[in-house]
Amino acid sequence: MWSKPTSRALIDDAVQLYYEELCKAMNRRGHTTAISQEIVHDLYVRLTGKPRLPENTSLIRAFLVRACANLGIDRRRREQFERRLFSGSMEEALAAPQPVNDADSLADREHRLKVLRRAVMSMSLQRRQIFLASSIGNLNSVDIAARSGISKNMVDRHLRKAYLHCLECLEETL
Repeated sequence: MWSKPTSRALIDDAVQLYYEELCKAMNRRGHTTAISQEIVHDLYVRLTGKPRLPENTSLIRAFLVRACANLGIDRRRREQFERRLFSGSMEEALAAPQPVNDADSLADREHRLKVLRRAVMSMSLQRRQIFLASSIGNLNSVDIAARSGISKNMVDRHLRKAYLHCLECLEETL
């Protein structure tokens, strides 16, 4: 059913031919026009990274619609997870008890910093650079995207994954 790796030109032609239809299919599934376009663009990027389409050309349209639907489902799940993860208010954060600076807490802080340093160094180079540009360089996503030559959405995705990775690594120390 699957062909040998598909040429980029065939993928370009297929996505261009069905672009409006793919966006409308995502709109029917409850996504905004902008999000629908992002989903189709994400699909295109994924297909060019792993260029394979069905061998039977009559199945290409259905394949693209299903792939977009799956990406839309993934995106919605990720958004729901992030809403739950980042649902606290500033007042709740400020009301959290502040740590006491005694000898034990200073030693614990050093340990957590070592764990955090290992977590940051274990990230891919691009993710680490984006994370450091944001957290240390105080750059926003738009500036980082412009400097690194990737989309703002990709920068935001790298930042989310970087923060989650750091939280997972620090979980045992909290």
